[in-house]
Amino acid sequence: MIVGREREIKTLNRMLNSTSSELIAVYGRRRVGKTYLIREVYKEPMVFEVTGLYKGNKRDQLSHFYRKLQGASPRMKGFKVPKNWFEAFEQLAFYLNGLKSKKKKVIFIDEFPWMATARSNFLMAFENFWNDYCTRRRDLVVVICGSAASYMVNKIIKNKGGLHNRLSSKIRLEPFSLGEMELFLKRKGGDFTRYDILQLYMVLGGVPQYINMLDKEENVPQNIDRLCFAEGGDLTQEFSEVFTSLFSNSKRHELIVRTLAQANEGVTRRRLLELCKIGSGGLFSTALEELIESGFVSAYAPIGRKKKEALFRLTDEYCRFYLKYIEDNVEHEEGAWEKYCTRQSYKSWSGFALEALCLKHVPQIKKALGIERIYSVHSSWHNEKAQIDLVIDRDDRVINLCEIKFYDEAYTLTKASYSNIKNKVSEFKKSNPGKKSISVVIISPDGMKPNKYSKELKVRGIESADLFL
Repeated sequence: MIVGREREIKTLNRMLNSTSSELIAVYGRRRVGKTYLIREVYKEPMVFEVTGLYKGNKRDQLSHFYRKLQGASPRMKGFKVPKNWFEAFEQLAFYLNGLKSKKKKVIFIDEFPWMATARSNFLMAFENFWNDYCTRRRDLVVVICGSAASYMVNKIIKNKGGLHNRLSSKIRLEPFSLGEMELFLKRKGGDFTRYDILQLYMVLGGVPQYINMLDKEENVPQNIDRLCFAEGGDLTQEFSEVFTSLFSNSKRHELIVRTLAQANEGVTRRRLLELCKIGSGGLFSTALEELIESGFVSAYAPIGRKKKEALFRLTDEYCRFYLKYIEDNVEHEEGAWEKYCTRQSYKSWSGFALEALCLKHVPQIKKALGIERIYSVHSSWHNEKAQIDLVIDRDDRVINLCEIKFYDEAYTLTKASYSNIKNKVSEFKKSNPGKKSISVVIISPDGMKPNKYSKELKVRGIESADLFL
């Protein structure tokens, strides 16, 4: 029943079939499906599972760990609540020693960062458990999982202590693509059109648990109203909960996200610092990196420009939507979205939202163009006179300049838009002189209606259905 996740499932199965014990770190943003994936893939070989308690203290965490061991086997009844984490992992080792099967056994520690309370020595004890016990065996797969990206990246993946170079694999779980979202909704019995799904994706992104909240009996505006605007809606308070649960000292992360939400075309690191009014110290760099690792922010190196001029963009759909519409709806007005979505401001917002969505679906765009086997790099591009939504620089000596337009009908190239595109092509060639040919692509929900202007520019049209490939 798992939708997508082919690469992750292959990795997990490879770890299960190896001839040594394996340590796997799984991380990703809140509600992206990490726990579900591990439970589904490893439901047969799972011999022990425990989840950290949110805001639980050391005593709470140890008691919870102990109860889970007590429930795992009658042999554990003689033990008392461990006084520290070294004792706790000794009890886990005792339990594992009593399992007679020679097959691989999975230990799953979910919300690992929540268990590592201040001055608890949890990480030290776990490092000792892995190095001194697990590596002496060949039949264990230990999965540690967490939504708190700052902890998972800095304390586990970049660990310089007992877990340095000990990870067998790290899995960063991403939200669904449009195609995966469509498959997920079909399995739920939904009858949403692809245009419906496109609109929902621009609001919810590909976060599985958000998508699971959709009611197949409601249309798109009704679903959005119920989740995001109605009193007690499931997503009306999600923004603050996301940051407080994922990051320690989350105000800095929230400030960066709020700032990027005002810069639709993306900004350089230097400009972001100026806008946030934060010193350029390590705390800012760490927060920005954690937002990138968690999938909220993406960095794009501009074509033909220096790496330090990379543009940072807010690419989490729900956050963009929340800051634009939900936050100011303090009255929880019934039917609010049905009013908002008819306004001109929504059409402008949708254009930027579709642009961000396309930057996440470049592999699908390449497939639609028939160039998926050609190596390329991509980014947005701008100078003082022109801006291009998406540039695909290909190894076959062709550059695709993609214009992204949100229309509720087939896009028609007018005389004004024809002149605008010609100007962009000219400006791009001045800034990027070379021998590569230029090919213009228009991406719009219902594609492009050919006319004399599109034929003269030899424009290729892509519709939203192509993004579901």
